Amino acid sequence: MSKSLLTIDDYEDAAAGSLSKMAFDYFRSGADEERTLKANRNAFGKYEIWPRVLVDVSVVDTSVTVCGTEVAFPILVAPTAYQKMAHSDGEAGAARGAGGAGTIYTLSTLATTTIEDVASASNGPKWFQLYVHTDRGLTKGLVERAEVAGYSAIVLTVDAPFLGRRLADERNRFVLPEGMSMVNMGELADDISETLEGSALSSYVATRHDATLQWSDIEWLRSITSLKILIKGILRSDDAVRAVNEGVDGIVVSNHGGRQLDSAPATIDALPGVAEAVDGRCEVLMDGGIRFGTDVLKALALGARAVLVGRPMVWGLAVGGTEGVQRILELLRDELSNAMALSGCANISSIDASLVRRG
Repeated sequence: MSKSLLTIDDYEDAAAGSLSKMAFDYFRSGADEERTLKANRNAFGKYEIWPRVLVDVSVVDTSVTVCGTEVAFPILVAPTAYQKMAHSDGEAGAARGAGGAGTIYTLSTLATTTIEDVASASNGPKWFQLYVHTDRGLTKGLVERAEVAGYSAIVLTVDAPFLGRRLADERNRFVLPEGMSMVNMGELADDISETLEGSALSSYVATRHDATLQWSDIEWLRSITSLKILIKGILRSDDAVRAVNEGVDGIVVSNHGGRQLDSAPATIDALPGVAEAVDGRCEVLMDGGIRFGTDVLKALALGARAVLVGRPMVWGLAVGGTEGVQRILELLRDELSNAMALSGCANISSIDASLVRRG
């Protein structure tokens, strides 16, 4: 890969040149006016890092344990659908890249590679992201397959009873390319087919996702699996408290990458309130807008145990397949390590709230 690829933005620019317009727009775009999409990234600029000095940072240790799994750095791969649209390596290649970098890969329900093939592609740690479908038998089967295949956690997405209105997908009449399908969905695998207007994905979610999903279903999910359970899509402190009371193992502060409810808050702004409400009773993670190692440092200082990245991983995948994903993650790792050293933090445990102030 080119030595000119120095930042996540460089990879995005390169990916834009290699992907079809439909694929690039699908991965890049947000809901409606994309206010939340933009806010996710811009909000990091409101927080300043106040570095400590005269600290021995000759060796910086970025390792951390997340939900019982030790990783080389607190940057995980977020679930992202249809990764074969980005590169033929698809989800299997992305999982290999994450495993090679020493971190957790999260497989989307709407993957274009089977649960089992991804599991066999990499020895690295893996989680499975779950959408609850109206067919609870299908949903139960997905969870059981993930557990048998060796995934260590279920990441339940709770912010998508319906799909946010993604104008780019509507205008492009988004449809999966010929020969590509949601291979884990059984007879539903071919339901993303070309429609006369709008987005086939939007139609699929409207008819297949269970919009009746509620707090009592956490108990149902726990009854069918022994895996750890994280809830992804929480922004409010009262919802965070409810999640803790339901006994979840982790919370992912997320607005779905700005792809669901436009005008929802930036996740870095929502994070401190959630972390304070949880008060250490379960692990708190976040995604949304991470583009530099300093962003990761700010999130950790404001209460996150780790962060997840989606689009940056996709740009790496599009540019270089497995190697591109590993390079993206190692780029962020190196930036985080540098930011820690310059801030007087020799290890993750030394990052605390005193390091960051809102400007």
